Amino acid sequence: MTSARVSQRIGSIAESATLAVDAKAKALKAAGRPVIGFGAGEPDFPTPDYIVEAAIEAARQPRFHHYSPAGGLPELKQAIAEKTLRDSGYETSPSQVLVTNGGKQAVYNTFATLLDPGDEVLLPTPYWTTYPEAIRLAGGVPVEVFAGPEQGYLVTVDQLEAALTERTKILLFVSPSNPTGAVYEPAQVKEIGEWAASKGLWVVTDEIYEHLTYDGVPFTSIATAAPALGDKVVILNGVAKTYAMTGWRVGWMIGPADVIKAATNLQSHATSNVSNVSQMAALAAVSGPLDAVEEMKVAFDRRRRAMVERLSSIAGVDCPTPHGAFYAYPDVRGLLGKEIGGVRPTTSAQLAALILDKVEVAIVPGEAFGPSGFVRLSYALGDDDLAEGVGRIQEFLGTAH
Repeated sequence: MTSARVSQRIGSIAESATLAVDAKAKALKAAGRPVIGFGAGEPDFPTPDYIVEAAIEAARQPRFHHYSPAGGLPELKQAIAEKTLRDSGYETSPSQVLVTNGGKQAVYNTFATLLDPGDEVLLPTPYWTTYPEAIRLAGGVPVEVFAGPEQGYLVTVDQLEAALTERTKILLFVSPSNPTGAVYEPAQVKEIGEWAASKGLWVVTDEIYEHLTYDGVPFTSIATAAPALGDKVVILNGVAKTYAMTGWRVGWMIGPADVIKAATNLQSHATSNVSNVSQMAALAAVSGPLDAVEEMKVAFDRRRRAMVERLSSIAGVDCPTPHGAFYAYPDVRGLLGKEIGGVRPTTSAQLAALILDKVEVAIVPGEAFGPSGFVRLSYALGDDDLAEGVGRIQEFLGTAH
């Protein structure tokens, strides 16, 4: 019997749909096509100058040319602990921080450290495309709990309770949300956190969009809102979104000392330390002011309003106003089955492919984040591109009949 060339574990992983859409859009653009990409969740701003200068200075220092502790530079771990107290109101120590190669490694490290084969994770849906793959890679079972636009893409305690089984070990909680931009109110965060604590569950909370909320809606950390969780909470975060540092690859996880020590052991074999130059750039970011993100938020807010207004004007499209992150997540089920450009798409994947083919605009179909019938558009791109891209979509989908 011949064995498969690629292991079943790795062969079963789907590629990142958001990165795939972004790569296709960039390839078409490089070939001279006027493609506009709404795929990647990536601010179009450059990393602030003071952060870049910190990296340049670090690159000149020989001590950063060598291996450093696998779990992160001590000064960065200290700064992350201080930043977490400042922004989340959550007190932690450097020994409870692991610096990772971007937020994705923090996600994987966490599930690999907490899950045994067959353990279930409650996964509010729509979800970021990497979560279920990281859960499965760790041997866990993602259990989708879907909340549609009629409830603001926010799951309820009743829904979570209905999905609970004796195998449930973790609740994944994300607010503000990628892909929907939904933000839970403080009372909802507290209620969900206290429910999880009462069931003895771990809560893994991804706070990477903590500084990107609009309309006066506050960010609330579940780790602070529900102190009853005690030491069964892990916070995921990073510098990518707040400081326009997606390419620098610095994230972190914060949790109880035994979990962080185990995850650090894993990382010591997987990748060792994060690039020292990137860590020193991150140190400048987390210990510096939040002026840069406030400037970006003004632009994001303007683009958010323009995108929602124009998408909502399309017959068959329902686009709730997102209160966080930098994504719109319109419901396009009203268009499916109608004739558009000579074709009758029956899924959001077919609709997204049609839009790319006919008007050269790249969006991500809902299948990447859960059920079909929705699409995600990032508004973290330039105003002119946003207006042109949404205009093309508006005109094209306006022909549906």
